[in-house]
Amino acid sequence: MTAIGSVSASTFSLPALTLVIGGARSGKSRIAETLVTATGRPRTYIATAQAFDTEMRDRITRHLTDRGPGWTTIEAPLDIATALAGSDPAGTILLDCATLWLSNVMLAGHNVDRACQALLETFATSPAPIVIVSNEVGMGIVPENALARHFRDAQGRLNQNIAARAGLVVGVMAGLPFALKGTLPEGIV
Repeated sequence: MTAIGSVSASTFSLPALTLVIGGARSGKSRIAETLVTATGRPRTYIATAQAFDTEMRDRITRHLTDRGPGWTTIEAPLDIATALAGSDPAGTILLDCATLWLSNVMLAGHNVDRACQALLETFATSPAPIVIVSNEVGMGIVPENALARHFRDAQGRLNQNIAARAGLVVGVMAGLPFALKGTLPEGIV
């Protein structure tokens, strides 16, 4: 995929809300980072991951290293509104990822429907364009336990609600992006 990273910053702007969605390890974070970087604007990375173990700490470190310099990182496992409120209006925001955020909400015992509605309302007040990374969770088998089914259902509804509000929705499979809604910029495909 040699075209990644060759998007012209001088001709590219993002809609107010973009969703990049795909399966685990599909390359969605890399595509989202490329879109944000291509704007040529200051970049803010809102990270929702929490390092509960060594493997996750290593994964977070790898993400930081892979992203490289030029990013302002805000760790916000639950409070996306505060992270967005402090963002640079002249910049572009990458929220990675809605799936981990929803897991954090559920593990913290918050009301999932209320938290998801508040998150969607927060996006509408963002001072800068937002690119949201999320996992597609509905293409596999029905989970065997109630908690996993509840998570899958809530994530599916959240993804649908974000996609309905987004001006650009990018699917990613095997590292390849495809437009589900809107138009990908030249050089990204």
